[in-house]
Amino acid sequence: MVATNKKLLKRRKERNRYNLSKKSKSLLRLSIHRSNFNIYAQVIDDVKGKTIASASTLEKDLRKSLKYGGNIQAAKEVGELVAKRAIKAGVEKVVFDRGGFLFHGRVRALAEAAREQGLKF
Repeated sequence: MVATNKKLLKRRKERNRYNLSKKSKSLLRLSIHRSNFNIYAQVIDDVKGKTIASASTLEKDLRKSLKYGGNIQAAKEVGELVAKRAIKAGVEKVVFDRGGFLFHGRVRALAEAAREQGLKF
């Protein structure tokens, strides 16, 4: 059986989510999604089923300041913004849910920017 990119992504996502659920049942989750042109981040409370804070390159403020939404600079901006909003909402510690994406490039840039703003994970 040949594994396609979508199947591999799904397997990595399920494995990552399973390991996160084992480690921290009470912590909030910083979930990210990246596409070729944009990147999205959310702080999610899985117990209540609510999103506490979110940011993406589709927001008007970021679209004006960014030339392109699918690069490392855009990921840094989104990471800073979601961290500021989460801290403002009273969240300091989260677990990082990278989904099925590998921890490099834009994913890593977003994580490092969020850490620099004071979010702990």
